[in-house]
Amino acid sequence: MARGARRSAWTAAASASAALTLFAWTRDTLDGPWIAASVAALGLGGFVGSQFRGRIRITPEAADRTRHSVAEALLANIPDPVILVDRRAVVIEVNPAARALLPALKLRHPLSFALRAPDVLDGIEEVLRTGAPLKTLYTTRVPTERAFEVQLGALPMPDGPAGGQPNVVLFLRDLTSARRLEAMRVDFVANASHELRTPLASLLGFIETLQGPARNDAPARERFLGIMKIQAHRMTRLIDDLLSLSRIELREHVAPTKAVDLARIARQMVETQGPLARERGVELTLEAEGVHRVPGERDELLRVVENLVENAVKYGGSGGRIVVAVTRVAEPPRRAQVVLAVRDEGPGIAPEHIPRLTERFYRVDVASSRDQGGTGLGLAIVKHIVNRHRGRLAIESALGAGTTVRAFFPEYVAERDETAETIPG
Repeated sequence: MARGARRSAWTAAASASAALTLFAWTRDTLDGPWIAASVAALGLGGFVGSQFRGRIRITPEAADRTRHSVAEALLANIPDPVILVDRRAVVIEVNPAARALLPALKLRHPLSFALRAPDVLDGIEEVLRTGAPLKTLYTTRVPTERAFEVQLGALPMPDGPAGGQPNVVLFLRDLTSARRLEAMRVDFVANASHELRTPLASLLGFIETLQGPARNDAPARERFLGIMKIQAHRMTRLIDDLLSLSRIELREHVAPTKAVDLARIARQMVETQGPLARERGVELTLEAEGVHRVPGERDELLRVVENLVENAVKYGGSGGRIVVAVTRVAEPPRRAQVVLAVRDEGPGIAPEHIPRLTERFYRVDVASSRDQGGTGLGLAIVKHIVNRHRGRLAIESALGAGTTVRAFFPEYVAERDETAETIPG
């Protein structure tokens, strides 16, 4: 350190002397006195600077501040939640990912105030007692179900205020995507095998008939080929819906953030579904004024409106009128919501069926659903999309009084100079 300080002092003095000489040369005043003055400045500056070399030191406090700044920068750039607690399980430090996962986390407050997980808290005591690292699981169900592997380890603090006693660091690794992927694979195989069995059996039966008794029966062949085409389309829709549902579930824990005008989406879908409604003698109308923005993903919200309107036309169209409405509801101090409502005047649904309507493959009337081309997955897809958008779904119905399905979404809170996503008409 002293050698470096002495070298720096002589370098600075030499630079000053050279600057004086260059200045005199550019002014055409370089003569003997100027040269002597430059040499004197060089010697004096180097001598004075070298005398103070011992005083240039980095204090322990400055070194601690530097290390602390580096540690904070490292924590901030770790994408997974990291929490540091002391021997009393009081929070010492957290990174932004941990604050996002557990908003109730506060420095110098017990970890149990924000993380109510007995296995994790017991693990902290065991790590402090044995000094050995361990792993445990932590799951949360609000706002969506997520799973984490928590790795706990003792962190020695030789310079800490507790006399060198170790603290405990918690590292949370998100297992949600991996678990959802495995569940998606298992569910897809189970559901696909069950739902595809009926149309496949039908196709095999018609093929055998065409190869046997109906081989030379042209009218029967045409009729059977038409039924086989319908069954093939049904299998295609079923597979498409299963894949869509699996993709939505895989990303359900990641809330969208882009601003989307839900009223414009509803208007677009009402125009698209208009021909289908008119074919069935149904009046399809829209009640939406102005712009109603929500944080969302456009394609998924289109799917919500499409499924709800299709269901209303197919199963509630006998009433002759369907209304799609988009409104804003504000109940201070709660955050304002944007409500999408689809209301029909059809036969309605018995109350015992309503709690199960969003289950996969649940049908109030199996035969009617299949005749209408339904897969039994429409409302399940709607439910998971609404969950991903941090909303909720409500279904109200009574026999003979029609059905109303409402989807509640949090209203988008605009940032400065930010505009809603432009949605093609």
